[in-house]
Amino acid sequence: MNSQRERQGQRIVALAESWLGTPYRHLGATRGVGCDCIGLIRGIWRELYGGEPEPVPAYAPDWAERSGEDRLMAAALRLFGQPLAIADAAPGDLLLFRWRADCAAKHAGILAGNTHFIHAYERGSVMRSALVPSWRRRIAGVFRFPDVAE
Repeated sequence: MNSQRERQGQRIVALAESWLGTPYRHLGATRGVGCDCIGLIRGIWRELYGGEPEPVPAYAPDWAERSGEDRLMAAALRLFGQPLAIADAAPGDLLLFRWRADCAAKHAGILAGNTHFIHAYERGSVMRSALVPSWRRRIAGVFRFPDVAE
């Protein structure tokens, strides 16, 4: 029998899959209408917990480069707690990515298995992508969604 954690991970992956094909829209967070990577995570959070995780101020497409702050990582630490080791990542976990080691985390997705993740891809849509080495080496943090009461 699956543990509560495994069931929650499966639910999160199923929720992420329900967003597949949603067009990429900067600042969007509406399934089927449009979202960016942060909007995808916000939408999943709303479905799990019934509301927004916290107010999200407007942000420019180049917010991570301009601010000098690692705001996405700081938000993940506030909402999800301490990051997990990459080796402990499980389906349904939040993945944060940074393009270079000296840059702020700028992209997010949901681990959908050992070899794939779901994310809102700029100039595209919400899609399932292979977690190939070029993506894997950019993982900046792995976070587990807080438990949802069954």
